[in-house]
Amino acid sequence: MPNLPSPRGAVQLLKKVNCPHNVINHCKAVSKLAVKIAKKLKKKGIPVDVELIKIGGLLHDIGRSKTHNIEHALIGSEIARSVGLDEAIVKIIERHIGSGITAEEAIQLGLPGRNFMPTTLEEKIVSYADKLIAGNHRMDFNEALERFSMDLGATHPAVCRLKQLHREFISILGDLT
Repeated sequence: MPNLPSPRGAVQLLKKVNCPHNVINHCKAVSKLAVKIAKKLKKKGIPVDVELIKIGGLLHDIGRSKTHNIEHALIGSEIARSVGLDEAIVKIIERHIGSGITAEEAIQLGLPGRNFMPTTLEEKIVSYADKLIAGNHRMDFNEALERFSMDLGATHPAVCRLKQLHREFISILGDLT
């Protein structure tokens, strides 16, 4: 199990780096939904680190203290490393964007040419939960998909990856409510 800050410590860190209040509320909502998904998976016998997900959800948008563009994930991972957070948290922060971004897409977006795809179950859960929260309000999957499609285009690879994440969780859980 990774060495993690407490939930209170995570929120204090967000405040310390000057994350806006609305971003902190968003992070709390993402964390709450991600934990709900993780607990359902755990009930099904799937090994998942609920505490890692809770803290990863709280800190996933720490980079929004500096920017609100796509680079917030990279900047957030740099902030996390600079304060000595566990690499598992760093990866959640870095890989939550766009339901994952390939190395080729990263280059096109001006990011370093490396893979920003969520690979662990914990990374996938936080990334997925993030797409189901607008501000601090929960959306159903179809509403989230519609918003994501409007922003990126219905055939964008990130939209396809969001659908895949949804199928992955629904196939195990049946329902997320």
